[in-house]
Amino acid sequence: MSAAAIGKDLLGLEHLTPEQITLILDTAVPFKEISERAIKKVPTLRGMTIVNLFFEASTRTRISFEFAEKRLSADTVNVAASGSSVSKGETLVDTARNLEAMKIDMVVIRHQGSGAARFLADRIQSNVINAGDGTHEHPTQGLLDLLTLRERFGTLSGVRVCLCGDVLHSRVARSNLWGLQKLGAEVAVCGPRSLLPNAIDELGVRVFSRIEEAIEWAQALNILRLQLERMQAGYIPSLREYNRVFGVTRERLERAPRDIVIMHPGPMNRGVEIDSDVADGPHSVILDQVTNGVAVRMAVLYLLAGGRPELAEAAKG
Repeated sequence: MSAAAIGKDLLGLEHLTPEQITLILDTAVPFKEISERAIKKVPTLRGMTIVNLFFEASTRTRISFEFAEKRLSADTVNVAASGSSVSKGETLVDTARNLEAMKIDMVVIRHQGSGAARFLADRIQSNVINAGDGTHEHPTQGLLDLLTLRERFGTLSGVRVCLCGDVLHSRVARSNLWGLQKLGAEVAVCGPRSLLPNAIDELGVRVFSRIEEAIEWAQALNILRLQLERMQAGYIPSLREYNRVFGVTRERLERAPRDIVIMHPGPMNRGVEIDSDVADGPHSVILDQVTNGVAVRMAVLYLLAGGRPELAEAAKG
């Protein structure tokens, strides 16, 4: 498959084919090895300018993209909406067109509005990467989760993965759901009914109403952050009650019929959706997810820039 086969932009996993997703994961593997070298830099994107346009606060995702861009030798510019003309009333399109007039090559965008990344991609010639749009998708997080699971199990076909917690507000859950199903995993969700989308039953996933049932069924739990900033009152009685009923605790995991891989997209609400001794426990791959995030984002940048997978392999030499 040619690199161009992933298209001009990366806006989500819903419309990617299994082959396109696998191409990105396979391309990430040699880039992960680059990050383990003493000199963590290759000249692959030298001369390219990438703008990180973040309308929402983010530390982990922005830093991960910035590492990926700099390790590929791209020039990077960070634009936070709070410090830009956007706060003075400039529209998303005005901002993008002004940036493009400066002859940039790519835009990485995070925005509170679902569909904002596609809206932007349809209006500028530069490549657009969705770093999270509203409650729609967060494709690079989904890809790094897929890579982490593939490393652990060797394949995703038939692996049982449960997305636990605030599925309703989670763009990570949607990207995981699409990506996991396309690569053959069995997917379930678990959480209070108030935090599950209405039509979740129609998406080909199992629905568990008790965390104990999810733990009994799953080989891996991807524990979603309770997104307090997106909630209005009434979704849950209290944080303490949520932890009592749906929290992933060491005591609950000790009753599981098998060892379960523990994932979390971060940042964590420790003591709410996940207890500290689980997050830091022997079956947690949370730090592996962070490592894989840089490699996956390097792969996406590289492929959108027109690189070929075999050249990524050669670049690590």
